[in-house]
Amino acid sequence: TDYGSSLTVSLPAALQPHQPFQIIVRYTTADGPAIWWLDPELTYGNAKPFVFTQGHSVCNRSFFPCFDTPAVKCTYSATVKAPAGIQVLMSATQSSYLEEEGVYQFYMEYPVPAYLVALVAGDLIHADIGPRSRVWAEPCLLPTAISKLSGIVERWLSAAESLYGPYIWGRYDIVFLPPSFPIVAMENPCLTFIISSILESDEFLIIDVIHEVAHSWFGNAVTNATWEEMWLSEGLATYAQRRITTETYGAAFTCLETAFRLDALHRQMKLLGEDNPVSKLQVKLEPGVNPSNLMNLFTYEKGYCFVYYLSQLCGDPRHFDSFLRAYIEKYKFTSVVAQDLLDSFLNFFPELKEQCVESKAGLEFERWLNATGPPLAEPDLSQGSSLTRPVETLFKLWTTEPLDSVAAASSVDLTKWRTFQTVLFLDRLLDGSPLPHEVIKKLSECYSSQLDSMNAEIRIRWLQIVVRNDYYPDLYKVRRFLENQMSRMYTIPLYEDLCTGTLKSFALEIFYQTQNQLHPNLRKTIQQILSQGLNPLPAIDTTAVTTDTPAMVLEDKVSEATNGAISLRDVNVSA
Repeated sequence: TDYGSSLTVSLPAALQPHQPFQIIVRYTTADGPAIWWLDPELTYGNAKPFVFTQGHSVCNRSFFPCFDTPAVKCTYSATVKAPAGIQVLMSATQSSYLEEEGVYQFYMEYPVPAYLVALVAGDLIHADIGPRSRVWAEPCLLPTAISKLSGIVERWLSAAESLYGPYIWGRYDIVFLPPSFPIVAMENPCLTFIISSILESDEFLIIDVIHEVAHSWFGNAVTNATWEEMWLSEGLATYAQRRITTETYGAAFTCLETAFRLDALHRQMKLLGEDNPVSKLQVKLEPGVNPSNLMNLFTYEKGYCFVYYLSQLCGDPRHFDSFLRAYIEKYKFTSVVAQDLLDSFLNFFPELKEQCVESKAGLEFERWLNATGPPLAEPDLSQGSSLTRPVETLFKLWTTEPLDSVAAASSVDLTKWRTFQTVLFLDRLLDGSPLPHEVIKKLSECYSSQLDSMNAEIRIRWLQIVVRNDYYPDLYKVRRFLENQMSRMYTIPLYEDLCTGTLKSFALEIFYQTQNQLHPNLRKTIQQILSQGLNPLPAIDTTAVTTDTPAMVLEDKVSEATNGAISLRDVNVSA
């Protein structure tokens, strides 16, 4: 019922085929999954209320009447009235503001699917960071956003254009949203939405923004016609993202990031099982299932591996770049299925068609699309060995018994490492947890103080290691971290781990102290995690929740929380 019901409009019998007609629907939105209202306390500035929408994948039907399928694209216009001092932005190519009336007007001149219509309003100011880009953020965050992105977004756009043709959306602006934003980033055309929490993690910020830049071609210009083939957007965007990072940061960095993600893919596959149907690229979407539930690392990384395999068939990635430029030019502003991509590929490379590469034993295109399990082939990442080999060496020093190499291991200065090296190392330690007590004790002695000063992507992994190993001397750091985090991606994994082990009472204590600073949706998810195996708990009085929504509704079930620790930590979803 959150998603509303379908609206059927009967057309007059006298209407001639192809005769233009207009339908006017007068409607009012209620609370729905697309619209997120934030009290000032849930923003960084604590000064003004905030609202944003998140349409992916089928939420915008709760925002406005629409054909809520990626197969249908249209232009749109909007008129938005807001109080003085509230800045309104939308994913549109044109906008204007009538100050005396407090009215904003927006127009998207290119056809887009419904899920890419987006709105944000709040205490936002901007600064130009390039000739066609500006960054929007709350006043207290703007200087950080400028320092992180000034000048380099244009570099990424130019690199993408050199690979895949002109950027067709005019402006590429970025708005940083409060930590209640439920995912990391969203590729709304002309206006990428990004969670502010990622600002402190430079390398993750780089990858997330470049991924959204890539979506300007793959996903926004050419869109998957059905949610059962999300890999057509995500796999291609991930491939394009890595071509852009290779051009701007070199192959070694790209291979390191890819190794980190593929590690996560295999971790998720181990959790779900190799015969799980969600590991297919062409997933069967059952009636009543939210397509967003199918968003997983297979969509991104198995899709990427297939696209990378296609590029290798060409012999030179630049030849594949030429194909993708032609593909974009042919299908821009339309929606496609996998067969459109594959037919275009074989027609562009007739010599490959003659060789019947689509039927190569063990690597058939059909098998890529419909077989469960891992990718049929993975990329050669040897160009990243200068960055990945130190990680592998250090991990072996800490996990080979007997533990005689502490001196050598402790001499490694993690502050000199790249973020992706450190998170790859910590993820592998996390996979091996629980570790022998002597190992976790020595790890803490060697690295805990170094890790304290690093970004949240690194710290949360160390704290998960602390929790999974019941290492009580560092538990106070878990408390301190959760007391200062309001983001789903930095809270859910820790609560999952706390409640899986012996520390549920510790988790409950922290949650009772911090719940008022969490968005109601996040609060509900954590309540569901905490409820597992518990008797009904007393309600906690809180003024932050309306009277018809009890502060503690602890039920014996898990919905959003299912597989939360793995999926959130590893997917780090950039829709």
